Amino acid sequence: MVAATEARTLWVAFDPAWAPDESSAGRGGFFTADPRVRTLLRVLLSYPEVRYILPDRISLDVAAGSGLLETIAHFLERQRWLVRRVSID
Repeated sequence: MVAATEARTLWVAFDPAWAPDESSAGRGGFFTADPRVRTLLRVLLSYPEVRYILPDRISLDVAAGSGLLETIAHFLERQRWLVRRVSID
């Protein structure tokens, strides 16, 4: 049985032009100031199962079903201008 404090995670590999960089003070990835990325971030945060988003990953409640994870992963992978690969953990 999975503990209630655990979560599901979507790890995102970004196009090199958008990739998070440690030297950029947390910018890049999902925290890029580009309006398209900001809109994408708002869409992702509209899911009640999303716990938090970091520059390179999305944490979801442990109760989030595999169908929802697959749907979000597929949606992100369709953003070819931004995302190269999404893996579910």
